[in-house]
Amino acid sequence: MSITAQLRDSVRLPGGDALVNGYALESRSGWARRTLIRNGHELEVYDLDELFTGETAPTAVFPVPWPGWDRGVDSVSPDAAFAVFSGQRAVRAVSSAGETLWEYQHSCWGPAFGHSHTGDEQEVCRGLEHGSCRVSDDGRLVWAHVVVGGHDRDWDDWHECWVVLDARDGRELAQLRLDSAAAGSHHVSHPDGIHVGLCIGMGQDGILLYWARWDGEKLTSWDLNDGMDRILTDVHPDHAGFLTVEHYGTDVRLHMLDGTVLATGAPEAADGKDPSWWDYGCGFVDGGTVIATTVDADEDSERAVRHWLLDGRTLEIRGTPTYPTGANGSYVRPLGDGTWLTYDSASETLYRWSEPAS
Repeated sequence: MSITAQLRDSVRLPGGDALVNGYALESRSGWARRTLIRNGHELEVYDLDELFTGETAPTAVFPVPWPGWDRGVDSVSPDAAFAVFSGQRAVRAVSSAGETLWEYQHSCWGPAFGHSHTGDEQEVCRGLEHGSCRVSDDGRLVWAHVVVGGHDRDWDDWHECWVVLDARDGRELAQLRLDSAAAGSHHVSHPDGIHVGLCIGMGQDGILLYWARWDGEKLTSWDLNDGMDRILTDVHPDHAGFLTVEHYGTDVRLHMLDGTVLATGAPEAADGKDPSWWDYGCGFVDGGTVIATTVDADEDSERAVRHWLLDGRTLEIRGTPTYPTGANGSYVRPLGDGTWLTYDSASETLYRWSEPAS
């Protein structure tokens, strides 16, 4: 069934493609939504709702501590008083005035065996591998995925780990050793304000997915790594669990927080003949609706990318949104409040859509 999408807002936003195809959108409980966009040597922070009302000035600007390092997933505190950057050899908290508040040093993400460093903190080593960080929704903790050992430290004890840091001074509160060899990672904060998810991509070697909570004294964690194939995509206040997509796009699943599968959604072919698979763009439009994207196996298809609306509880396909602006092959980024984003790279325009009012 075709569902005509209603255009709610639009704004010209150079670099806005990172909101729908990256980790530039940082959502928090209470529907606070910020965009984190690199502009030269600065990280600009915008309030998404204000952007759509015409307020194009950033709410905060932070100097990037390592301008040559463009990997890692960074985070900003809920009050925008500081940003935390995931670097190649350190996690660093920086104030909007440019002051370094603290730094948590770790081993280098660069993959070259036994490579040395010059001592210049701006040195960027070979490799695209990176970690990520996330300031907790109460602003008290920083969760970070880092490397320990290796290179000029101890190769016999090289490993990745998940650390919980005190957001005030960067002091390590807890550490979980991981079995990963990451290409990259990202964090997701659960709306319950307690649990945090970490999703680690390892390329052709699969995906690792962890959940954890810190009660002030003890770190409790669990994983969904039996198949090493679930990508953590989204959470929503109306759901106690979370949403994942299979590594190669064979299905979308709704889980309880302990990993129990509540529903599974399989993709449909765009023309009823050629096979399709789910792409990574998938999440909650609201508590009752999920939006997902398929990519057709036929590379010559005129409509290789298609958006689908799914029931938020059963993951059964409800229909495909059609857009008044024409065919839309953009990635999608649902906002959880009944709307979703797409981006047109040609015009550098960010669009916000919803279903028609009933």
